[in-house]
Order: sequence, then C-alpha cells, then structure tokens
Amino acid sequence: MIVALTRKRRLAVNLLRYLATGVLVIAALVAARYGWRVYVTSPWTRDGMVRVQVANVAPQISGQIVELRTRDNQHVHKGDVLYVIEKFDFEVALENARATILTREADLEVKKAQNARRAVLTTLSTSIEEKQVFDGNAKMAEAALAGARAALSQAEINLQRTEVRSPVDGYVTNLLMRVGDFARAGSPNLSVIDEHSHWIDAYFEETKLANIHVGDPVEATLLGFQDPIRGRIESITGGISAANAASSTQGLPNVDPVFTWVRLAQRIPVRISIERVPPDVPLVAGMTCSISVVGGKGMPVAGRDRGLFYRLESLL
Repeated sequence: MIVALTRKRRLAVNLLRYLATGVLVIAALVAARYGWRVYVTSPWTRDGMVRVQVANVAPQISGQIVELRTRDNQHVHKGDVLYVIEKFDFEVALENARATILTREADLEVKKAQNARRAVLTTLSTSIEEKQVFDGNAKMAEAALAGARAALSQAEINLQRTEVRSPVDGYVTNLLMRVGDFARAGSPNLSVIDEHSHWIDAYFEETKLANIHVGDPVEATLLGFQDPIRGRIESITGGISAANAASSTQGLPNVDPVFTWVRLAQRIPVRISIERVPPDVPLVAGMTCSISVVGGKGMPVAGRDRGLFYRLESLL
C-alpha cells in the first residue's frame, strides 16, 4: 500500500515537472517569436546621424585680408563681419567713378545746349544733317552719364563687399585663414554652421518601412545621453544606388554572379525634422543616435515602447 502511494506521488511530481517544463518552453518560444517580430518589423534603428547645413563663405571681390574679426568655433549672427579685405583700391575706384559722373554731367550739359541752339535754327543757318549730329551727341552724352552712374553703383557695392559678412546665424568652423592671406572672388575660405538647420538622417532596414509614415513622431537618443530628442518623419528617400546598375564595356548590365546565402536588408535613408532638444543635449553634426518611431500607424504595440527598443539594443 505504501509502495503504491509512493509511486503515485512520484508520477504526480514528474507530471508536474513535465508540465512546468512544457509551459516554460512554450512561453520562451512565444516570447522569442514576439521579440523577433518586434526586432524585425518595429521601426527603430541604431543607425542615425545628426546632419547640418554649412554655409561656405566666399568673397565677391578679390584682395588681401587685413583684418580677421572672428575665431574658430565662435558664434556669429547673420550680418556680422567675419573679415575685412584691403579697401584702398576700391576707395580709389569709387572716387574715380564719382569724378567720372561730374565729367559726364558737364559734358551732357554742353551737348544739350549745343543741340538746343541748333534745334531753333532754320535750314538757312544750319543743315538737317548737322542738327541730327548734335542731337545724337546729346543722346550719347546721356548714355555715357547713365553708364557712369552704373559704374558708381558698382564701385559703391564693391567697397561694401570688402567687409565679408556671415550669411546665417551659427558657428564658425575649421577656420584656417589668417591676416595676410589673399582672398579670391568666388573661392570659399571660411565656413559657418547654420544653427537653425539641424536634422537627423536615420537609416532604417527595408523590412521596417511598412510601419514608417511621414508625420510619425520620433524619439532619437544620442550616444552618451539619456534624454531623447523629439521630432517627426519629414520624408523618405525615393531611391538608393544599385550595385548592379553599372554598365560593362559593351554597355550591358554588369550583374554580379555571387550571391551569399545570407540576404541582408537594404538600409533606406529617412529624414527627420527636429522639434525639441533637451537643454543639456548638444547638437553636433556627425553625432550618432538611436531612432525609434513612437506612435506610428500599424506597428506592434511593443514597438511603441521606446524602452523596449533600447533594452533590445543593449542586448545586441
């Protein structure tokens, strides 16, 4: 009797062990499948980068730099003078243009008076041809005066351009120029980062694009910082380059015959506009970040939890 009870107890304990093991295995499989689905399809990526627009400043006139009014990494406002080019040649040109104006005005007065005198004379005192000549001289004097005024305007603007100003609000970067350098018209010699132009480029796997839509809210966490940057999906790129698009020597497609058994998903660039930056988080172009789309349409519920993404990220 005692032996029978002992056997029944052992069978019951073993059965409970098997059931517990089975439940744990099933739960682990379900969790693994769900976690894999979240990892593969939920719109998040660790491949993000802060981008910014840079204004390449180039002088509109050529000359030697005589004064540098900025330094590397200095904050400047739009319109601030960055450096000054030697003014002497342009001041002389302006004075010459003003003198030319006076000469042209005096010449025009003389030509108008001559033309007016000829105009009242009859053909007995002067010929029609002579009247036409003096009338033409007066008109040419008017044209010469208009050209001199245009040259004066050009001389004035060239003198103003000796002070090269910042086109944007931002920070001077990679300043290598110095006093004594020769600035050439149209050749950039200084760069200013536009502080109002930051955005984020995120590179999502193509398997996650189905759950990414323009306007979806986004959270981006910079490497080394905890507080997220908030923004929205601004646009999704219309295409990326194809490795097999190059033509051969005969103009035919050059298709690579090698294909590995592991097929990697393409990375698609997505542009993110920044809406809010935490006070203690600096925005430096080139910084990397992790991106998650929060509250996007049609994505798994777990995909809406930013913490889950970063816990998954920390395990990979």
